[in-house]
Amino acid sequence: MSKTKNIFSNIPENLPEEIFETILLSDKIKIEKIVSKGQSSPRDFWYDQNQHEWMVLLKGKAKLLFYQNEIIELSEGDYINIPTHQKHRVEWTDPENETIWLAIYY
Repeated sequence: MSKTKNIFSNIPENLPEEIFETILLSDKIKIEKIVSKGQSSPRDFWYDQNQHEWMVLLKGKAKLLFYQNEIIELSEGDYINIPTHQKHRVEWTDPENETIWLAIYY
């Protein structure tokens, strides 16, 4: 029998580092919950992934920076599809409130 879980549960108040939780993993797809609170990517770091990434911001606010210097601001409910090898980084997440992402890699 399957057990239900809640995407908003088990989030600690103090988040010195981002939390990455794999929710589902198969040979074709990975679904990951990410929780941030003020974290961002290192200045010299770029994600350059071998898979497409579809992401929705479930809670909070964030900014993504793409290699072409395009900044995308995300609020609750916003989603984006990032094609394979489109370099990007997390520029900013809200330091006062949790930012909860759901990322699907395919």
